[in-house]
Amino acid sequence: MKLKFSDLLITVMIGIVFGIIMKFWDDLYTVVKPMLPVARQLIYGMWFMVGPFAFLLIRKPGVALLSSVSAAGLSAFIGHGIEVLIYGFIQGLGAEILFAGFRYKKFGIVVAGLAGIASCFAGFFLDWFYGYANLEAWALFTKYGLRVISAFLFTGVFAYYIVRALEGTGVTNLIRPVSKEEYSLLDK
Repeated sequence: MKLKFSDLLITVMIGIVFGIIMKFWDDLYTVVKPMLPVARQLIYGMWFMVGPFAFLLIRKPGVALLSSVSAAGLSAFIGHGIEVLIYGFIQGLGAEILFAGFRYKKFGIVVAGLAGIASCFAGFFLDWFYGYANLEAWALFTKYGLRVISAFLFTGVFAYYIVRALEGTGVTNLIRPVSKEEYSLLDK
């Protein structure tokens, strides 16, 4: 399961597309902040989505990490700073480790959702390091509990169904030809 040049190129392009989406998502997150200061954590999962999405699409080792770093790299380049690049690496690594734990052979909602949660936990430790998680226990539990729910929804449910829809149309055949057997693996 080696990455071919086309896999690398597509993975980086996925990262770039998600980097652009994340810029707009950041604007949405900022607008929602005063209206829903706590509930906005339910839309935070978008920042964890790129790695699991790319892996569900390409299904090769290293894709989750590379796509996450690519998305964060674009975000850092357009003005969010080096800290964002570190988050991209850590969150992508969290997803990559989860997929490796399943030996890169599981492609369903639950595994993708768990990869998002792994990204969330990786990001939590970085938040802790930077002092962003210095909250009272109840606030910490609420904030990151909502992020875990969001991570599962965005990386498990949304990413899974987007990839499944793309495969159903045949658009992804140029990336990775899909047999009926592989399509059924998405249900596992």
